[in-house]
Amino acid sequence: MTNITGELGMEGRRRRLDGADLVWRALVLSSALVLFGCAVQDRGPPDAYNATEASRVFEAGYQDVLDIYIEDLEVSTLAAAGVDGLSSIDPALSIDRNAGEFVVKVGDTDAGHFGSTSPASLGYWADVTATAITAARRSSADIGVAHSEDIYEAVFSGMLEELDDFSRYAGRDQARENRASRDGFGGIGVRIRVIDEGVKVLAVMEETPAEKAGLEDGDLITHINEEPAAGLSQIEVVRRLRGPSRSKVRVTVTREAAPEPLVIAITRSHIVPQTVRYEAEGGIGYLQISGFNQNTTQSIRERVVMAKRALGPKLKGLVLDLRDNPGGLLDQAVSVSDLFIPQGRIVSTHGRHPDSHQFFDADSEDLASGLPIAVLINGNSASASEIVAAALQDSGRAVVIGSNSFGKGTVQNVLRLPNDGELTLTWARFHAPSGYTIQARGVMPDICTSAFESGAADLLEQVRRGDHLVDRLARTRTFRAEDEAAISALRESCPLNEGESKIDLQVARSLIEDQGLYARIRRSSEVTAENVFN
Repeated sequence: MTNITGELGMEGRRRRLDGADLVWRALVLSSALVLFGCAVQDRGPPDAYNATEASRVFEAGYQDVLDIYIEDLEVSTLAAAGVDGLSSIDPALSIDRNAGEFVVKVGDTDAGHFGSTSPASLGYWADVTATAITAARRSSADIGVAHSEDIYEAVFSGMLEELDDFSRYAGRDQARENRASRDGFGGIGVRIRVIDEGVKVLAVMEETPAEKAGLEDGDLITHINEEPAAGLSQIEVVRRLRGPSRSKVRVTVTREAAPEPLVIAITRSHIVPQTVRYEAEGGIGYLQISGFNQNTTQSIRERVVMAKRALGPKLKGLVLDLRDNPGGLLDQAVSVSDLFIPQGRIVSTHGRHPDSHQFFDADSEDLASGLPIAVLINGNSASASEIVAAALQDSGRAVVIGSNSFGKGTVQNVLRLPNDGELTLTWARFHAPSGYTIQARGVMPDICTSAFESGAADLLEQVRRGDHLVDRLARTRTFRAEDEAAISALRESCPLNEGESKIDLQVARSLIEDQGLYARIRRSSEVTAENVFN
């Protein structure tokens, strides 16, 4: 299986795509002058806008877009759109564009003319952007007092208007949370909700410091390190509960079963949010997968091994529930698929840059040893979850049940900026093993439950007669991106269901029990070299 360097997308400060490698580009600002001279440095408190630092951030962002975005764009267009984004801070701001030049206005005030109709470097346009912002700050009271992070948010959001819906910017604080979700953080291992009385513990994660220290679901945290928790925001609570691994935090909790408040000392450790929940019933292992972070594949592997050891020959099959799973890391989608597919294509990606053409194949043994697998999807199953569903379906390794999925078929690269924010940029589109692109159309199930209102038994009876089955040739057909009518017709044949219908799981369990029916449907969904182009 080909190595993958990141997420749906990839994280890092990668600057230039050169041949087969992504290499760093030194952050050297261009010495080119803007129309009114070098970018002027604003001085002030740490969060105040600084034009020199801003120019460095903008140059990095522009370089990222030009390097990896799936479509080719002009940097002058990005700069003008970015400055125009300041209207989110002051609606009186507007710009008039003319070729590579633009005029910034705040109300009736002409704040300045910027840009050049001649080709210029990225550093030049970064300086243009920073200088235009400085001019806008002089003409707008709202922009003048805005902190640097607010300005970056406005500029990058404006720039991203020129890109697709999946490209986005995260400021310094949000990016920190994003990285924690992907890579983990020093913490105690709880899901919480801030309420008027303090902090409600919604769930204590397994094998975490909170569980080991005795914290329980439903506890109310009233104090953190002897400081009252009531009145704190969610962000403030998270900051106080998190900290370096092996550091300690003391929480005071009230518990219905305890007559007096409890003071619990917890030693923090590295926490990666749990994405897999497992339970077994009637010889069928059920795995609910809520996302794909760096621990997802290992978590699934451990639970399948546990199921095989606990149930032995009584284990009849597995249900992988990907409903409401928004996706996550590309390498984890591939490695999860590889747990069950012994050979063949898992997914391929294709974009503008030559390095975006990548192919990922299975190369390991089937962890489930050929046992039946049912995959559940719905209208909120997206991205990485769609990769897994399509791979298991096309390989004939699983039967997919539910509704048409979301249709988020693009790969994003996550790139860290000098301000510690991050840009998430669309880099490629991914294709199912049978060749179709998932973007805009989604994955079609083998058994469509969204258009059925009766019970699981009635549906299965009709499935035995061939009804409510999605035809393999129809679901794997390749459409032109502009053929919206054909794509819409396919999606409407099994309309999106954004809920978690009880019938999905009932059908999955019944299908695993009826292995003859399961095998027949699985064979009809498998894509082989002989039938893929028929």
